[in-house]
Amino acid sequence: MIEKSIQLFQRAQQSIPGGVNSPVRAFKSVGGTPIFIKNAKGPYLYDADGNRYIDYIASWGPMILGHAYDPVVKAIQERAVYSTSYGAPTELEIEMAELILSMVPNVDLIRMVSSGTEACMSALRLARGYTGRNKVIKFEGHYHGHADSFLVKAGSGLATFGIQQVPGITVGVAADTLVAAYNNLDQVKQLVAENKGEVACIILEPVAGNMGCILPRPGFLEGIRRLCDEEGIVFILDEVMTGFRLAPGGAQEKLGIKADLVTYGKVIGGGMPVGAFGGKKEIMQHISPLGNVYQAGTLSGNPIAMIAGYTTLKTLKDNPTIYTELDEKTVYLKNGLNEVLASWGQPYVINQFGSMISIHFSSHPVTDFATAASANNKMFNQFFHAMLNKGIYLPPSAFESWFLNNALSYEDLDETIKAAKESLEEVK
Repeated sequence: MIEKSIQLFQRAQQSIPGGVNSPVRAFKSVGGTPIFIKNAKGPYLYDADGNRYIDYIASWGPMILGHAYDPVVKAIQERAVYSTSYGAPTELEIEMAELILSMVPNVDLIRMVSSGTEACMSALRLARGYTGRNKVIKFEGHYHGHADSFLVKAGSGLATFGIQQVPGITVGVAADTLVAAYNNLDQVKQLVAENKGEVACIILEPVAGNMGCILPRPGFLEGIRRLCDEEGIVFILDEVMTGFRLAPGGAQEKLGIKADLVTYGKVIGGGMPVGAFGGKKEIMQHISPLGNVYQAGTLSGNPIAMIAGYTTLKTLKDNPTIYTELDEKTVYLKNGLNEVLASWGQPYVINQFGSMISIHFSSHPVTDFATAASANNKMFNQFFHAMLNKGIYLPPSAFESWFLNNALSYEDLDETIKAAKESLEEVK
């Protein structure tokens, strides 16, 4: 029963647009009433009615160590008594920056902000200021936050709601945003050739997480790296999802690719609102106050957010076996789901990389936005609700990656696989 969630959703719609503060939470894609969460611990969410769910969202990625991870909670409590904000520099900001630089390859300088959207927006402005060019190449189905340039053929929430054109985005912004299909290197080369000397940057998710979990084809990222070097284009990796999740050095380390600028969010804040962008000194020194590309934020480097992020990242750096454990758990889940789905008799695809995974009810490989969108997403919606009724909390959209957290036990995974088998029988 979700009586209290139903009541809360009705109440919320009287004061909050759509009853939610981020669109995908409204369950419009999958239908039904969103679940209102009261508290969480480890791998579990508890709703307003007291129902328990095994969580595969992990707050859309940040809770890699599990909810209410004791060292992070303790660090926040201890720091909060000194004040929740100063608007002035602290030593903790330096320690956070030094920790990040010690974990991530080829990042010389890092600037803290308050969200992944802000990080990507700032990196884009920096690339334009550094190159003196205006155009940017992004990829269909990739989501870099809700800044104007990024909402042209974006994935995730926009795909969930079927929004192709966003009111409020000017013709000029849209004209400066060039869009290619993910994993199509020839299309990227063609866009660069057609806009010779005008492209400031190419930005992408190294492992896409906003149209399900979709991996880069062999040679795709390497080809973009070479193209950027040849044409003087800034290569930006959006590691808001993958940063510190796939490895201590994120996708750059895991895939052996080096970007010029990298953006972070989610895990970097340990559940608090934190983002960051960083990269080569020759580019980063153009950001104010070193250079003339302006970026600022009252709550950037907020002490509560910094201590949550620092504690999370330090735990991950000091315990690299966490990544091995997460990978093994995700492969275990994938194998179990594969076994269940294979006996089900209907077409499906499971994409998985590290602790990111997604199911697509498709008869063909899912390698880009078009193939993700052509899957049987109505069937996913049925599967989602069947799983939810069995206490398994999946992302409420076929266009979202699942994120595992290391508090999940193998018993939790077995319960999930069993629930999937039962749910597929209901869908069938």
